[in-house]
Amino acid sequence: MTEAAVRSQICILGGGFGGLYTALRLAQFPWASPPEITLVDQSDRFVFTPLLYELITGELQAWEIAPPFVELLKETPVVFHQDTVTAVDWQTKTVHLREGSPLTYGQLVLALGGETPKNSIPGVAEYALTFRTLSDAYRLEEALQRCEHCDRDRIRVVVVGAGPSGVELACKLAERLGSRGRIRLVDRNSEILKSSPAFNRKAALRALEDRGVWIDLETTPVAVTADHISLQYKDRVDELPVDIVLWTVGTAVSPVIAALDLPKTATGRLEVMPTLQVVDHPEIFALGDAADAVDEQGQAIPHTAQAAFQQADYAAWNLWASLSDRPLLPCRYSHLGEMLTLGTDRAALAGLGLTLDGPLAYLARRLIYLYRMPTLDHQLKVGLNWMAKPFLELLAGVAN
Repeated sequence: MTEAAVRSQICILGGGFGGLYTALRLAQFPWASPPEITLVDQSDRFVFTPLLYELITGELQAWEIAPPFVELLKETPVVFHQDTVTAVDWQTKTVHLREGSPLTYGQLVLALGGETPKNSIPGVAEYALTFRTLSDAYRLEEALQRCEHCDRDRIRVVVVGAGPSGVELACKLAERLGSRGRIRLVDRNSEILKSSPAFNRKAALRALEDRGVWIDLETTPVAVTADHISLQYKDRVDELPVDIVLWTVGTAVSPVIAALDLPKTATGRLEVMPTLQVVDHPEIFALGDAADAVDEQGQAIPHTAQAAFQQADYAAWNLWASLSDRPLLPCRYSHLGEMLTLGTDRAALAGLGLTLDGPLAYLARRLIYLYRMPTLDHQLKVGLNWMAKPFLELLAGVAN
């Protein structure tokens, strides 16, 4: 195989915001000699994770937030492989897969995302649920249905971690379970949403209080069993009965990234230049949870969906530029604010000088996320469904 042929193969590992949006953007460039672009993910669907919480309350359906990759990529030259990446050999430029044949590449994009670590507390790996993927949402749904169909008066749920994910989960669960729900939000810090804007923190506190969620701050879980959780507050440990434990604490790099012998930071993530190229390996790009990146001004880029969304544009441009003899661009990150869902008709939004709370923020959040969905075709399908839903519900009510 010639060097030119090798250089024309772009392999993207991970189909989240970083990987999928890089692939879609690459497909739009005016290539003189189009490369082979391959996207690999262990799932058959992309998941728009900021809207995953809406599955808990039935506000959205799985097809709306998790369209199949083949549907999203059907009008592009990108080839999708559903498989699990087991290893990357950067010396031979080979990607090893669990089931399929190894893939060779000229340029590689590492966008494998992160995982919720579950090995710090006894019992978490066996008994706690995480909430990052569509499979996680299905497992939670099964657990909720088991509890709802039992004859117990109370359904006891403990959400560990009072960051955005934990707060959003607590609000949605409180609304779904209603008077039967006993939702407890636990965090070792002295306040919820420690890194969030003050406006969102206050709005979230009001929403949690309105929904009767118990908040245990400066509290640390020390053990989880099938039906109990042990919580430590100062020098006291209480063992509480529980039906469901949701674990939203921390992010760990994927095992593939952890095993790579490439430059890394103290967090174990890949060390990249502002162009998103791995240090000393210009043919490898890394973004999202896989990398600790800084932009052209030296500002640390957070490991969030909106950051990966922006990084994808720069990764795609720099891949195209590197194969088209054009200058590469350093990533410029713009913090666009934070949006939180706080129930089925309530949200909070703070960013770009704007603060919004309540139903109007709920509508704004929906519209902004609709705009950020991956393809125009999917945006239209989802948008039309959202517009038609009130009329269909009205007709159903009249018929009954």
